[in-house]
Amino acid sequence: MTSNIEDQAAGHHPTLLTVATRKGLWLYHGDPARKAWRADGPHFLGHIINHVVLDPRDGRTLLAAAKTGHLGPTIFRSTDLGQSWKEAAQPPAFATATDGQAGRAVDHTFWLTPGHADETDVWYAGTSPQGLFRSEDGGVTWTPFSCLNDDPVYRQWMGSVQDGTPDGPKLHSIIVDPRNAAHLYLAMSGGGVHESEDRGQTFKPLIQGLDVVEGFDRSDATFHDPHCMRLCAANPDRLYQQNHCGIYRLDRPSDTWQNIGKNMPDAVGSIGFPLVVHPRDADTAWVFPMDGTSVWPRTSPGGKPAVYVTRDGGGTWQRLDTGLPVSQAWWTVKRQAMAADNHDPVGLYFGTTSGELWMSRDEGRHWECIAQHLPEIYAVEAAVRA
Repeated sequence: MTSNIEDQAAGHHPTLLTVATRKGLWLYHGDPARKAWRADGPHFLGHIINHVVLDPRDGRTLLAAAKTGHLGPTIFRSTDLGQSWKEAAQPPAFATATDGQAGRAVDHTFWLTPGHADETDVWYAGTSPQGLFRSEDGGVTWTPFSCLNDDPVYRQWMGSVQDGTPDGPKLHSIIVDPRNAAHLYLAMSGGGVHESEDRGQTFKPLIQGLDVVEGFDRSDATFHDPHCMRLCAANPDRLYQQNHCGIYRLDRPSDTWQNIGKNMPDAVGSIGFPLVVHPRDADTAWVFPMDGTSVWPRTSPGGKPAVYVTRDGGGTWQRLDTGLPVSQAWWTVKRQAMAADNHDPVGLYFGTTSGELWMSRDEGRHWECIAQHLPEIYAVEAAVRA
């Protein structure tokens, strides 16, 4: 195991990028040096693809969360790195409502997470409206998971399907503690951050220290809107969060989030959607700020996009924009559309709302565009293949 990780960090293996867009899926295969990229796609041209993830446990299975005009929301599965695909026999769907209760229908699956390394073929899915689902057969069949979906208190925190998030409220950022398959985290937009220590039988809110929009009650999970949450592989007791109200860090066993976004430059602010953590350094994380002024135009601040990095756990932030447009670039990056590989130095990738795919092979110090003119990019994932 150790030698394999060292080989990957040394850059001796190719990289696979999965790029989910408003109009289909593209796969980009990079050479070990990450200098040459081969595009494979489009797959599912015209379909909304919200998330595509390579199973790290076998290195060949891909799951794609799709919303199609004729099939509705579904999951596609490939066991040969995208050469062929098969639709899930039973995609995520809410349980049938009992008499007198309001039912819900899955609009789309938004987030996919492979299960623990010891739980072969287990996957988790988060949907819009907020729902948590699990597959135990590699993504072929899915069933509602945990108490969350129909618990009256959680349903109240989730709000109605008309509330808040564009394209509907979402359950996202499903995290499995690499040390313990029973320890789970997730986030809901809106509805807050939640933790389970008993394999999903129960969840508890984890919102202490987080701000909410002025005038609302921060003790009520309903008003919390986490955008993206990440666990540090180098230290699983640390989590970072990009939130509607800033950037936060949590160091367990504490239950109180620390506001590290206050250290961002005032002219840029701390509002954004994606967040990426370094695979081997828990103090290093990257964010992509957007214009968070009163009308939330959801563009790069001033039309000058940049990634910001912290190398001291959020104490300070540095602008990284070499190679990025210096003006008149009015795009931004969605919460799933930024990723890191496991090479040394780490490669960073992000996809934009204007259909550009950018990369840095030196941890953000220099950027180059490796694809243009794609549809709006919803999600980017990076995997180093054995």
